[in-house]
Amino acid sequence: MKVLVTGASGQLGVDTVAILKRKGHTVLGCDRSQLDIIDLEQCQQVIGQFHPDVVVHCAAYTAVDAAETDVDGAYLVNATGSRNIAVAAEAVQAKVVYISTDYVFNGLGNTPYHEYDNTDPQGIYGKSKRAGEVLTQSLCSRYFIVRTSWVYGMHGNNFVKTMLKLGQEKPQLKVVHDQKGSPTYTVDLANFISELMLTEKYGIYHASNSDSCTWYEFTGEIFAQAKEILGASITAKIEPCTTADFPRPAPRPANSVMEHLSIRTNGFEDIRSWQDGLKAFLEEYKNGIK
Repeated sequence: MKVLVTGASGQLGVDTVAILKRKGHTVLGCDRSQLDIIDLEQCQQVIGQFHPDVVVHCAAYTAVDAAETDVDGAYLVNATGSRNIAVAAEAVQAKVVYISTDYVFNGLGNTPYHEYDNTDPQGIYGKSKRAGEVLTQSLCSRYFIVRTSWVYGMHGNNFVKTMLKLGQEKPQLKVVHDQKGSPTYTVDLANFISELMLTEKYGIYHASNSDSCTWYEFTGEIFAQAKEILGASITAKIEPCTTADFPRPAPRPANSVMEHLSIRTNGFEDIRSWQDGLKAFLEEYKNGIK
């Protein structure tokens, strides 16, 4: 298939392009210099010329805290930009895979969110990503909305890389223990996307590594596996703290856990556990630093 990937230089975009090429697809990976999604005419030109079967829309405004004051900027990329991609893709009858987020929920629930629970984003980032979902649903006849959470991979900055660095530099670290979610390894997410896009099983999907943890528990597992796999000298002792101990401009969901209802009901194999995903990442990380 011919696949166009937006946000191709981001941590999910890089792995998505690589995996799709490895699976034999013809891929056009576009970063902002090649495709500025806020420019409708450019979207129509690039997508019209390449004429993809699928557009995987990874490009997004993801600066959660900055979005609280840069409201126009967040909506320009996440809403208007997504509309532009949707319009251009529909013109060539391409399927659209829109990458969304756990932030479309309020995070106040006690149980995992499934795909058809009511959304209630609390911050500008979540609201703008929800706007992108709505526009994609309204303007595309063939769409997959893929919500994910706590994403990390080899390309770009993320929580795992930060903890690996701090764990070897600091004597003590305070890590939040009252936010719960599902860490997601970009390679596992990209593999799921590559499988999903081949089908006509359109709709909303929650796609993360399986099971859940708090940031504190995640850090503990990162340190344990880093010692075993990387032989890392972890000096930091971790101490649990609350979200209130680290006030931020944008609200953080206390519960980001998403149930994989659509993966099950559409007959897909569920994504492996977050512990196994982390192990695979650290193996990749080990090979990358040799």
